[in-house]
Amino acid sequence: MLKLLRLSSSLLARHSLNTTSKLSSSLRRATKYRNYPCSSAFVGRFHTHKVLAMAKTTSSSSSSHKHTNCLSAEHSPYLLQHAHNPVNWYPWGEEAFAEARRRDVPIFLSIGYSTCHWCHVMKVESFEDEEVAELLNDSFVSVKVDREERPDVDKVYMTFVQALYGGGGWPLSVFISPDLKPLMGGTYFPPDDKYGRPGFKTILRKVKDAWFSKRDTLVKSGAFAIEQLLEALSASASSKKLPDELSQNALHLCAEQLSQSYDSRYGGFGSAPKFPRPVEIQLMLYHSKKLNDAGNYSEAKKGLQMVFFTLQCMARGGIHDHIGGGFHRYSVDERWHVPHFEKMLYDQGQLANVYLDAFSITNDVFYSSLSRDILDYLRRDMIGPEGEIFSAEDADSAEREGAKKKKEGAFYIWTIQEIDDILGEHATLFKDHYYVKPLGNCDLSRMSDPHDEFKGKNVLIELTDTSAPAKKYGLPLEKYLDILGECRQKLFDARSRGPRPHLDDKVIVSWNGLAISSLARASKILMGEAEGTKYNFPVVGCDPKEYMTAAEKAASFIRRHLYNEQAHRLEHSFRNGPSKAPGFLDDYAFLISGLLDLYEAGGGIHWLVWAIELQNKQDELFLDREGGGYFNTPGEDPSVLLRVKEDHDGAEPSGNSVSAINLIRLASMMTGSKSEYYRQNAEHLLAVFESRLKDMAMAVPLMCCAADMISVPSHKQVVLVGHKSSLEFDNMLAAAHASYDPNRRVIHIDPTDNEEMEIWEDNNSNIALMARNNFAADKVVALVCQNFTCSPPVTDPKSLKALLLKKPS
Repeated sequence: MLKLLRLSSSLLARHSLNTTSKLSSSLRRATKYRNYPCSSAFVGRFHTHKVLAMAKTTSSSSSSHKHTNCLSAEHSPYLLQHAHNPVNWYPWGEEAFAEARRRDVPIFLSIGYSTCHWCHVMKVESFEDEEVAELLNDSFVSVKVDREERPDVDKVYMTFVQALYGGGGWPLSVFISPDLKPLMGGTYFPPDDKYGRPGFKTILRKVKDAWFSKRDTLVKSGAFAIEQLLEALSASASSKKLPDELSQNALHLCAEQLSQSYDSRYGGFGSAPKFPRPVEIQLMLYHSKKLNDAGNYSEAKKGLQMVFFTLQCMARGGIHDHIGGGFHRYSVDERWHVPHFEKMLYDQGQLANVYLDAFSITNDVFYSSLSRDILDYLRRDMIGPEGEIFSAEDADSAEREGAKKKKEGAFYIWTIQEIDDILGEHATLFKDHYYVKPLGNCDLSRMSDPHDEFKGKNVLIELTDTSAPAKKYGLPLEKYLDILGECRQKLFDARSRGPRPHLDDKVIVSWNGLAISSLARASKILMGEAEGTKYNFPVVGCDPKEYMTAAEKAASFIRRHLYNEQAHRLEHSFRNGPSKAPGFLDDYAFLISGLLDLYEAGGGIHWLVWAIELQNKQDELFLDREGGGYFNTPGEDPSVLLRVKEDHDGAEPSGNSVSAINLIRLASMMTGSKSEYYRQNAEHLLAVFESRLKDMAMAVPLMCCAADMISVPSHKQVVLVGHKSSLEFDNMLAAAHASYDPNRRVIHIDPTDNEEMEIWEDNNSNIALMARNNFAADKVVALVCQNFTCSPPVTDPKSLKALLLKKPS
């Protein structure tokens, strides 16, 4: 019999990769009674470095294929990659579930995404194999899920695998019962037995046998697992707000924990593999600002130095695409050199923002150029015809036109011969600068290329500052940088003529929200660059206003195609039409954040109105009014067995962390009952995660920032009054955004716009009154206020900047 073990309610929300130990041990103790057919099922990524062959990523008409399955009618690029496998795949849905019930067989659930390298490997090794397909088709109903299209489904089964085995990843491979309870799972499985571990074929045969011989045990343990997860993840607050001391202590605790993990040699927090986790940078910048305001300058400087060195190392490393701009997913080594080459939109949006923050603190064009580098990459390669922003580019591509096989990084790496042929007279200078070597340069760390996959190939990396090599070649620094830019342009043109990595042109609302934020903020922060600043390829050097245009186009696309004006509801994603999935918490929270940034950067009042509208709908769909905080799904789909309150700030921030900051921002812009409503919801939300903030602050850095923000007695408001279609207005907006201050809000109003005045009368009559009392037809007036007690008005950008730089009393 299955031994039922109860979990303490204190295990709430311990579902992230790093914080599942108690839940994991409980489930492991329970599952020892399962008598699994393959107890050595494993989760870690299997290093099949010899398997470099990748399949084509697009599907054509069924008539040209030997096999066509139910995925051929789907829109997801990931599902379409599997539409012509011999496996009889179904998409997630009632048709598949009914078929499993009819045949009385388990479901094999495979979850991944179109730019996932190991998903491609398993596709080639197993899902294109006729023997594997026969095993799956005979004994299982096979279901494919795109985790980017259905993050709610992915969350259920990833949580199960993480809790049971202590780790997870993609592809996620889970066996589930016809009523969708998990039975066992892992990630990548090689097709055949190796190193004492069972291969996928062996696992399939043993699961089939167990389904008929030990079904009751399997089903009971699956139901038990879901019960335990539901109990552990049902987070509720014991009070309506955090203890006062914790609001500020969590920030210091998280900064202290991150500082202890700081790599002083190569930058970053933690060891290899190194992920550019922007929420860590955000916390360290916020904490340093607090220390500086308190007069603790030496500690503030230490924190800033960690951040700046990390951003510099990332920018000079191979994780940065020096030729085309943007950043790859992560570095496999400690030096940020050899990356996993996929490019994700959620990384670009967040990284552009932290480089913008670094520029606003230092006024160093190095950081502004990097933010431009990222945003220009998006504008060039990732934006569709209506302004929509696509989700990802693959790590793998063919080495040459017509090649059937794909290799990881093929598009981004170079032989020395290629560089010599393309760059001619400047090849030597370029090779010196980017550490290009005849036998390949992936030799800086034993972790960079342990299996010699990149032998003879070079991943570009800058090992020295530009001034030293310029002097070596006897060139003025500006001329040296010009030559490097010309070389990058030539290499960009050359690689553009070859086969590109697969583009996942799915439009995801949440990730677009992150990009909208950085584009909007860039439009004003980059106006602070010195006049005459010179840029080199891949930076375009456009007028910052163009970034605002891109932000507004992306937001408009979402409103047109992914928003129901009558129901006020979002859809989650778009490709050849909206997906079947509804908008999730992250979609609402990230988009609201982007819209608030869009408004504060000078966008129309309608963006703020839409943000408020979305916040109201988010509260209706996701808010736990009794227990506090937000669930990740609306809870309307019975096939999704878990409804959790996510808190982990990982590669993407959690929806609850972003929501807390959104609520605090809205509360500081409104007055009266509306302001109080937002503030109380934020306080209640943070109280839900009290134990997390106290015990595992490093897992929730953005939430730590939110906890401090809500303890700030009153936030600073900059109120700009005047006509908006003028250069003076833009310059005053740029001045309002020139310095780094996450607790500052920017409000702008034209008293001659009746609609705008009505909106402020309804939400904050103080703003409307200020506008009427301070309007001047021939100038833009700025007031800097706290708790709507304002300093004397100023009318020039220099005076406004000076006011905003004054230390708080």
